[in-house]
Amino acid sequence: MALNSQGVLAAVTIAMYIPFLFISLRLVMKYGISRGDGWVLLLVFSIIRVLGGSLLVAAEDITPANISLYIGGYALESSGLSPLLLCTLGLLHSVFLTPDGFSRYNRQFRLLQLLGTVALILVIVGISEESGSSSSSSANTMRRAGVILFCVLYIVLVGICIFLWTQIHFVLRYRKQLLKAVSIALPFLAIRTLYSVLSTFSSDSFSVTGTTEPNTSDLAKFNILTGEWEIYLVMDMLMEYAIVIIYSVAGIVLPLNEDYESADSYQDEYSLSKPQMSAPRRQ
Repeated sequence: MALNSQGVLAAVTIAMYIPFLFISLRLVMKYGISRGDGWVLLLVFSIIRVLGGSLLVAAEDITPANISLYIGGYALESSGLSPLLLCTLGLLHSVFLTPDGFSRYNRQFRLLQLLGTVALILVIVGISEESGSSSSSSANTMRRAGVILFCVLYIVLVGICIFLWTQIHFVLRYRKQLLKAVSIALPFLAIRTLYSVLSTFSSDSFSVTGTTEPNTSDLAKFNILTGEWEIYLVMDMLMEYAIVIIYSVAGIVLPLNEDYESADSYQDEYSLSKPQMSAPRRQ
């Protein structure tokens, strides 16, 4: 089986993320779902990358070409930014947790999760309609609208991170370290989000059939289908991999559950040391 550059990168993606399937699954088991929405989405992202890479490798191996496999593979590739952004959102949400495990700003974070989900739907539907049939302006508009929503969500994440740093004295001990990890990952996420914007606006259509006119746009080199694979490798694959490594290391190394244990101990000590009011004597 002879793979082109895109097929080789897809195979590399599979090899890169298979270990993180098990690592992210371990993190979900460690922290649970209720307190670890970010870790769940890290697992979802790893699954998407392995599945998307598998579809693209399979598409390269089948003759005649199976367009459905290409559409599925590139749809997963383009939509992978959504769970990565939502993973970051979930981790930031956990930084807001109080010592008793109470989640603050739940409604606001749910709305932001909805924003990321809507963006994901727009991107997938736009790609499916453009690739599955003749190119339409409405499908292209949906695809671009989805990417713009990704940008909005990223900007909100930066704002949340800045706000948390202004309130750092109220953040639990190990969640301060988690906030540092997210802050380190944000520049990588910025480059990854920028690549999605440049790739989406590099062409007026998204077609894997090769029947469209040559892309003469100034942004043609950023196109995920016909652009330069070196740019895709650096701005897409390596940026994502750096983020996943940062989050995985933080989840494994940091004893985040001890935040609650230390808080409980502090409350117990405070209760014991606090002067007790004596009961009034009966007359």
